[in-house]
Amino acid sequence: MRAVLVLLAALAVSVPAALASESHPTLPDLEGQLMCPTCRTPLAESNSPAANRIRAFIVQRIRAGDTRSEIMDKLVAQFGSEIRAAPPRSGFDLLAWLLPLAGVLGGAVVLGWLAWRWRGRRAPPAAAGAPEHNGDAPIEPELERRLDEELARFD
Repeated sequence: MRAVLVLLAALAVSVPAALASESHPTLPDLEGQLMCPTCRTPLAESNSPAANRIRAFIVQRIRAGDTRSEIMDKLVAQFGSEIRAAPPRSGFDLLAWLLPLAGVLGGAVVLGWLAWRWRGRRAPPAAAGAPEHNGDAPIEPELERRLDEELARFD
């Protein structure tokens, strides 16, 4: 019950804010969502004459009372959809949003599968052998004799 109340309170606070940003856009908000048509950089970073004209148009439309959607629609009608910094989330352009997500998920699946395979390939632990063999293959008699001689020198 408490979680539902918190969710309703969050909606009560966020929905009016979202609606206010739609009905009362600001120049910095729109600059971050648009590209300069001449230099292909974000409008906020461009100082080209075309970017300055677009900024003046946006300020004029904000003073006229246009919403964010109306301003964006007018700019798209004038310059084409390339003016948007992000592709639309519909039609063929939806692939620009879905393909990176599919790539990340596919990579995670492949890495998980590889980790599972590598984990299954581990060699079983060696069984403990006789002490004289140290759990490994027996040492050749000549090598064992030389080792004993070398170790005897340190006694």
